[in-house]
Amino acid sequence: MPAHYLYDSRGTHIANVVTGQLHSITGHNIGHPAPSGKFFMDMQGRYLGEIVHGNRFLDNLHSPYQGVDYGVYGDYGFVGDYGNPGDIGSMQLSSGYRDIPREKLGLKPQRAGNQRW
Repeated sequence: MPAHYLYDSRGTHIANVVTGQLHSITGHNIGHPAPSGKFFMDMQGRYLGEIVHGNRFLDNLHSPYQGVDYGVYGDYGFVGDYGNPGDIGSMQLSSGYRDIPREKLGLKPQRAGNQRW
């Protein structure tokens, strides 16, 4: 089953969509598509982020779905490691968007002074 690789605004690989579910780069299930299909929810049923420009996974600070509880959908388990496709070019964030905090994606926090994730 192929993965849809997702990146942050810097072009760093941060997550994968596999069989419609959101998984960390290590393979753990970290989110589910919302019923509307317009964004992904975290494992507690809260807005996590949305795909922008086809492969950037970002937090829309003005999303009407922020603050809504959609309920818990369960854990779809571990899909394995889909590898690191490498970085892609960076992009300027559009107004109202930000990168999703690494902790919400099951990743370690970025160390101070380290530009790589």
